[in-house]
Amino acid sequence: MSHTPRFTLPHRSGAIGWLQVLIGLSLIWTLASCASGDPTVRLKGQSFSVEVVTTPEDQSLGLMFREQMDADHGMLFVNTLEAPRAFWMKNTRIPLDILYFDSQLKLVSAQFDVPPCKSDPCPNYPSEGPAQYILELNGGVARQMGVTQGDLLQIDYGSSNQP
Repeated sequence: MSHTPRFTLPHRSGAIGWLQVLIGLSLIWTLASCASGDPTVRLKGQSFSVEVVTTPEDQSLGLMFREQMDADHGMLFVNTLEAPRAFWMKNTRIPLDILYFDSQLKLVSAQFDVPPCKSDPCPNYPSEGPAQYILELNGGVARQMGVTQGDLLQIDYGSSNQP
């Protein structure tokens, strides 16, 4: 009884055949990631998986008590209205970049490399203009990407559609 393998590599010679396999696997991986429904944002060509927070309770907790955040992750605060905003770092254990976006998803201001608060009272880090969306990334990431006022944020809420 002969055994037929379920998966065979293409019968192409050399690097081209392997390149096609790698491209195919990469495409499958990308589609599977998109289909997972995780919310993502895109800024200056770079994508980040985000936790979307919309309730006052979740927004007040934010990234408090977290010991680390993956390099390609962030937290997106979504408010119903555009207004002046201010964040603080009480009980936040990692430095963050705090990026403020208006209702059109245009960056109105940024606070770079904001340190954890070590003692009360903790300082506020305000927006320089009205903001509706706030994106927190690991400290130093936004500056490294060259983020500047006026940059546009793209949001994909995944399978949850919108908050």
